Amino acid sequence: MKIQNNLHEIESLGDDHISTSSDTPLRKDAFILNNDEKIEIISDDVRHIMETLGLDLSDDSLSGTPRRVAKMFVNEIFGGLDPKKKPKSSTFDNKYKYGEMLVEKNITVYSTCEHHLLPIVGRAHVAYISNGTVVGLSKMNRIVDYFAKRPQVQERLTIQIVKELQEVLNTQDVACVIDAKHLCVNSRGIRDIESSTVTSEFGGKFKEETVKKEFLSYIALDTKF
Repeated sequence: MKIQNNLHEIESLGDDHISTSSDTPLRKDAFILNNDEKIEIISDDVRHIMETLGLDLSDDSLSGTPRRVAKMFVNEIFGGLDPKKKPKSSTFDNKYKYGEMLVEKNITVYSTCEHHLLPIVGRAHVAYISNGTVVGLSKMNRIVDYFAKRPQVQERLTIQIVKELQEVLNTQDVACVIDAKHLCVNSRGIRDIESSTVTSEFGGKFKEETVKKEFLSYIALDTKF
């Protein structure tokens, strides 16, 4: 009866967009299995799903799909669950005394909605104001990609990016805006192909209205090369 009640509660949420924490919900035993072991187990699970759907896995086109999907899950689209893949973000002294905000905009975001395991595709715009240290530009992209490569909700992803850069740079003056399409909205359910979702997180000086407006004006620039 308890299981049935829990299932009823889950189903009653429907397509409501819910979030529980700014930390990715991981079990304590999440890293007991190595990647090869995870791939073998997931391959069997994907095979079972496909067979349940009535697909003939003896077909040449389908026979390798379970393992391909498992490898993709573990090594690629959910690779950000592996702490060993966390980018090493070395910082450097701000020797040129650049005191204005630095903005890295239009960072490509490929993530996966944790509610339906469908893609989230969009752009992230990240900025910080140095308090004496700077980080390599590509590291900002890598941080975005690392936290995107896991089952996500966009709000959590935005917060995780800001928190990580605040820790790396030892400053609260970090901001992130993400504008993304969710295929759980665009390709199923309401099937609204035009809508996108915008989330933001502003820390430190970016909470000040003038600084926030300056950042937003930069990301609104129509950059073309």
